[in-house]
Amino acid sequence: MKAVFIVFNQANTTRVEFMLDKLKIAGFTLFEEVQGRGSNGGVPHRGTHAWPEMNSAIMTVVEDERVDELLLTVRKLDIRNKDVGVRAFVWNIEKVV
Repeated sequence: MKAVFIVFNQANTTRVEFMLDKLKIAGFTLFEEVQGRGSNGGVPHRGTHAWPEMNSAIMTVVEDERVDELLLTVRKLDIRNKDVGVRAFVWNIEKVV
């Protein structure tokens, strides 16, 4: 199993949840008001007067064979909405209780 951590501008929240629904990925944890700055020319998202935008993040755990389809869909969303951005990170899940 793999954990997929998806970080996105809050403007994309509905789109990301819709994407998971279309892929029939039911389980996820939503983190709201995530602050940060992207490593590829990203501007800060801090929720302040100077940097008012904020991010959210979703973490989901999926079977290994679902990862490529999920990443491809994230990439398509990023291409479609370049100005707001979305990134996904994947790591191994050793055990689940």
